[in-house]
Amino acid sequence: MSKTLIFAILVSAAALLGCPGITNAEETKSAMTTETNALPKPEKSGLLPINGLTYYYAIYGKGEPLLLLHGGLGTTDMFAPLLPKLAENRTIIGVDLQGHGRTALGERPFSLEAMGDDMADIVKALGYDKVDVMGYSLGGGVAFRMAVQHPEAVRRLVLVSTGYAADGFYAEMRGQQAQVSAAAADFMKDTPMYKSYMAVAPRPQDFPKLLDALGNFMRQDYDYSADVAKLKMPVMLAYGDSDMYRPEHEIKFYQMLGGGLKDAGWMRENLSQNRLAILPNRTHYDVFFAPELTAAALPFLNGETKVKTWDEVVSETE
Repeated sequence: MSKTLIFAILVSAAALLGCPGITNAEETKSAMTTETNALPKPEKSGLLPINGLTYYYAIYGKGEPLLLLHGGLGTTDMFAPLLPKLAENRTIIGVDLQGHGRTALGERPFSLEAMGDDMADIVKALGYDKVDVMGYSLGGGVAFRMAVQHPEAVRRLVLVSTGYAADGFYAEMRGQQAQVSAAAADFMKDTPMYKSYMAVAPRPQDFPKLLDALGNFMRQDYDYSADVAKLKMPVMLAYGDSDMYRPEHEIKFYQMLGGGLKDAGWMRENLSQNRLAILPNRTHYDVFFAPELTAAALPFLNGETKVKTWDEVVSETE
């Protein structure tokens, strides 16, 4: 396997899995390491034995609980620029997913369904009956499965850069993604994904195994369209306007949730409970730390639907 091909594979894998892209790594690193974006000290953190794995979790802030799930080859730390704002009036529960960050890969097969079950068990083990959930990319897939499989545990759901089927990706990415494997490990040693993994992983030697697990995962052809209707809780879909998902897939997802099917009406009488946010000038690689994401997600998570009417705006100017 040539180094050129490995590089192409890693770029496409980064796009699918949600880690910062190799080509914009310095921009992302700068955005996530300034003094104002430093990750706050957690109120509580630790390890939980869940279904054969040992998950790392960290809790920040106080208020309504929000489970925050990161993208592939990342950790909760990738939300550092947004976490202070999210934690102002909320309890943020960050979990490092299977094989990521401080959670060891273990010997269990890597699947969204299993991790969806794990998240419900983690929430229960931490003493919460129901939480809001926000997941990005890989974490969005886990959040989707948690909400489908354990709807009683999810109050509101935000899916960031998340699709419902493999055909939602641009076609040219799929072939390269399928080639991700342990063979790429040596070529990744200078990347931020590798360095961040080595800094905190309980078993650094498992990095090639993680790439194999992710490669096997990406080679699967999945379609969860039949499960979308099971999402009865309010759902927000959020994407960059230049995301890795085809725009028609994003719109179809929203329509399957009951949104975008008719005009909302003068009095908003036909307004769906679900929301679609398309953030301008954002891509899959940078949407997860965009301030616009919190500006869109927090009112939704807080159940805020009231907006000023035209009459109210006019009266304020008179």
